[in-house]
Amino acid sequence: MKIRLNKVWQQLLLAILSFTIAITFAGCGVQTINQYEATARTTLTWQVNYTNDPMENKQGRYEEFESVSVDNRNGEKPDGRVVGPDEKGLYWATNPPKPTVDDIEARQKKSYEEPGKPEILRQVKYYITYQQDGQTITLPTNYEVYRQVVKAYPNQTPLQLTMGLNNGSVEKAEPI
Repeated sequence: MKIRLNKVWQQLLLAILSFTIAITFAGCGVQTINQYEATARTTLTWQVNYTNDPMENKQGRYEEFESVSVDNRNGEKPDGRVVGPDEKGLYWATNPPKPTVDDIEARQKKSYEEPGKPEILRQVKYYITYQQDGQTITLPTNYEVYRQVVKAYPNQTPLQLTMGLNNGSVEKAEPI
């Protein structure tokens, strides 16, 4: 059975599709830069999962406790006490203080909640900072861009950046 759309519906569907494509690519520009820096912020956070019934394997809710962060700049070892580099070339702070039993019990919201064991959450956020028209701009990026900038940094090789939606992030970096 064939579904036939009349011309009005075909035109409407085509207009919606065109609009969606235009919105998707709006603001996705290209930028050439000569001065830049790559940052990877590594964060370690203690977290505990509080479940209503641990036998049901339900996720429950997570509470976060102590946290520490280290900024990795341009792939160089940060100052201070750090661990690493890991398999991605990143350095991490030493573990923050583990929550005590009292800390964990104080975050229990209901008497029937069961706190799980404290576990370390590892997070990384990547950024690129560059100069444009006399202004310093810092945008979020991904691991691949971070690594490309780290490789180009020692010589300050000019880079061509492919920007994300509304120029709010950097999706790709290529040496020129």
